Amino acid sequence: MFENLTGRLGDVFSKLRGRGALSEKDVDEALREVRRALLEADVALPVVKDFIDKVKARSVGVEVLKSITPGQQVIKIVHDELVEMLGGAGDSSISLQAAAPVAIMMVGLQGSGKTTSTAKIAKRFEARDKRRVLMASLDTRRPAAQEQLKILGEQTGVATLPIIAGQQPVQIARRAIEAAKLGGYDIVMLDTAGRIHIDEALMAEVADVRDVAHPHETLLVADSLTGQDAVNVAQQFKDRIGVTGIVLTRTDGDGRGGAALSMRAVTGVPIKLLGTGEKLDALEDFRADRVAGRILGMGDVVSLVEKAAETIDAEKAQKIAAKMKKGQFDLDDLAEQLNQMKRMGGMKGVLGMLPGVAKAQAQMANAHMDDSVLKRQTAIISSMTKAERRNPGLLNASRKRRVAAGSGTEVQEINRLLKMHRQMADMMKTMARQKGGGLLGKLFGGGMPEMPPELAANPDALKDMLPPGGLGGGGMPGGLPGLGAGGLPKLPGLPGVPGRGGFPGGGLPGLPGGKKKK
Repeated sequence: MFENLTGRLGDVFSKLRGRGALSEKDVDEALREVRRALLEADVALPVVKDFIDKVKARSVGVEVLKSITPGQQVIKIVHDELVEMLGGAGDSSISLQAAAPVAIMMVGLQGSGKTTSTAKIAKRFEARDKRRVLMASLDTRRPAAQEQLKILGEQTGVATLPIIAGQQPVQIARRAIEAAKLGGYDIVMLDTAGRIHIDEALMAEVADVRDVAHPHETLLVADSLTGQDAVNVAQQFKDRIGVTGIVLTRTDGDGRGGAALSMRAVTGVPIKLLGTGEKLDALEDFRADRVAGRILGMGDVVSLVEKAAETIDAEKAQKIAAKMKKGQFDLDDLAEQLNQMKRMGGMKGVLGMLPGVAKAQAQMANAHMDDSVLKRQTAIISSMTKAERRNPGLLNASRKRRVAAGSGTEVQEINRLLKMHRQMADMMKTMARQKGGGLLGKLFGGGMPEMPPELAANPDALKDMLPPGGLGGGGMPGGLPGLGAGGLPKLPGLPGVPGRGGFPGGGLPGLPGGKKKK
C-alpha cells in the first residue's frame, strides 16, 4: 500500500535534503509536487487542498528558517500533518469498554469482505486478547452466506450461532445476543447483509438490527480498491447508521492508498484495521503515526517488532539462539528463517517496515523479485537429505544436480543459496563472540529480545531510540536472497538498513542487526 505515493514523495524530499537553505520558491515547488502526488494517489481534492495549506503555513516561516536542516524540518512538518490527516497519534483500536457481551456490528456493501473480516477480527480477539467470541451471520439474502461464516468459524476455532432456516436478520440478532449472554461470551459479532449498492432496503434492515442489538461498535468494511467510492460509501453509512470505525480491506493490492488518506479527513470516522491479505491472520492495527512513517519512507520498526513477536515461534528461536552461541548455523536454521520471513509478510512486508528501502523495493519490482524467491529457496532446502542440510559440505556436483531436479531449480541457484548460507554462518560465528547481535538480529535469528520496561509501557518510544539515519549505515552488498553475487548487479547500498556492513550475502533472513560502530 502507498507504494506509488512513497516513491513520488521520496523523489521530492531527496531534493530538499540536499539544500543548505530553502527559499519560499523552493517550498512552493516541493509542495506543488506533493499536491500532484496526492492527487495521483486518488486522495480527495478538498483533503489535498487543506493538507497543502497547513503544510505551507508552517513551512514558510520561522519554524523552518531557524532550523539547522530546513529540508529535514519540512519533511517533519509533512509527517506531522499526515499524522493529523490520518486521525492523530491516539489509539484507534476497537473499543471493548462495555458490559459483556460486547456487540460489534459489521456493515458494508456486498463483496467488500465483511464475512472474512468478521472471522479475522474474531480470531484476533480470541488469540491475542483471550476473549470468548460468538459470531452470527445475519445475511439471509446471499446464497450460503451463513454457511460461509460457519466454515470460517471452524477454521479459526471461533464459535458461530447455529443456523435456523427461515429466521430474519432482526430475529437472528436477538437470538445471538441472548445466546452470548447465556453462554458467557465476551463479544458477539453480527455479520449483516450487504448489497451491490446502497439502497433504502439495505439501510432500513441495518437500522433495525442496530436498534435491537445496540452495538458498542459499528464497523464499516470498505474495499480500498474502490478508491473515492469507498469514501462516499463511508459517508452515507455514517449519516444513516452511525459508523464508529472503518476496516479497510484489500490494502495489499492498493498501490495508491487514496481511500485511506481521505476517509478519516472526509468522514471523521477513524480507520481501525487494515486487511492486508487473504489469510485469516492478515490483519493490521491502523496507527496514523506509523502509517505516515511508511508513506514517507521512514519505515515502521515498531510494527516490525510487534509482528515478529506475534509470528516468531519463541521455542524455535531459542533453539537457534543456543546453536548460534556455539557458532553453529545449518541449512535447517536457514529454512526456519525463510519461513519466519514468509509469516511476517514476505520480503515486501519486512522491507516496507524498514527505513530507507523504498528505492530497493522499486528495483525488486523491476527485476521481478518477489516472494517466489523464498519459495524456491525453501524448495531447494526441502529437496536435500537431513545429512546434507546439517552438513552442506556434502553437496558435490552430482548431489547438486539431484537437488536441482527435485526442487525444479538450476544448479546456479543452489550455489547462490549455499554461498549466502556460508556468509550468514560466518556472521553468526562473529555474533556468537559478541555480547549481543542487535535488535533485529535477535528477532530473526537469535531469539526474542527482552523489552525494556519503558518500551513495554510505550512501544512507540522505540522510535526515539533510533539514530536519524536509521539503524545502521551498511549497504546491501550481496543482493537479496537467491541473487548472491550473480544477481541484480547494480542494486545500491541501503543507508539506514540494520546490519554491520549490510545484509551478508544478501540474506534478508537473519537480518543481523546492531547499530553501526563509530
